[in-house]
Amino acid sequence: MRADLMEILCCPVCHGELKLTVREEKAGEIESGLLACPKCPAEYPIEEGIPNLLPPDERE
Repeated sequence: MRADLMEILCCPVCHGELKLTVREEKAGEIESGLLACPKCPAEYPIEEGIPNLLPPDERE
C-alpha cells in the first residue's frame, strides 16, 4: 500500500479519518501495518501490502 492513499481512505463503518501504524515497509510501500479509526473501535489490518477494509463484523 502506498502511504499517499491515506489522503483518500476513510473508515467504512463511520467514515472517520484513519490513523496508520506501519509494521513493515519495503521500497516506499507499506507491506504490513494497521489502520485504526479513532472515532469508533474499528481496526483494519494491512497484510502483504493490501489493506483489508471490510468492516470487522464482516470478516471471517
